[in-house]
Amino acid sequence: MALTPDDVVTKQFQHVRFKEGFDPDEVDDFLDEIVVEWRKTIAENEELKAKLAAYESGEAAAPQAEVVEEKVVEAPAPAPVPAPAAESGTAATAGIIELAQRLHDEHVAEGKAQRDQLISEAKSQAASILAEAEAKGRDEIARLEKERVNLEGRITELRQFERDYRSQLRDLIEGKLRELDSSANSSGSTPVSAIGL
Repeated sequence: MALTPDDVVTKQFQHVRFKEGFDPDEVDDFLDEIVVEWRKTIAENEELKAKLAAYESGEAAAPQAEVVEEKVVEAPAPAPVPAPAAESGTAATAGIIELAQRLHDEHVAEGKAQRDQLISEAKSQAASILAEAEAKGRDEIARLEKERVNLEGRITELRQFERDYRSQLRDLIEGKLRELDSSANSSGSTPVSAIGL
């Protein structure tokens, strides 16, 4: 069975998931271009067959000959002899398959190159992020260490202040107790009943 433009238009491909492939829209657009060109070729072929049949039957022999002569003069090389329809369809099919294979190879190579580029960019970005995080970590550890030293110094100051404060408070209380004892001893000679209590 010969392949027709409608066969190309209606051909459905199975979508494969999780594997490399082509963009379906891009493939469809390209196949549409192929179909347009193919239809032009078929229409031109039909027109030439009709002209050949008219020429062979003797209709408009003289005007056709003039047109052919003008075309021959304009064209630098003679037109190729059209192949039989079966051979033409097979050649067209082989050409389309070859073109599709070449496009497939180009897209696969482009995809691999893009994949490699993305991987290298991601690795360099990851290395940069890791280096930045390590630097921030070192800075934070240094800051926390400095803060710890400051807090330890402050704690030492507060402990010294507490010792001094306790010592001063003890001295004050002991002084007041001594005063109290000395005033009690001086008033101790007077009986309590004499004071009037």
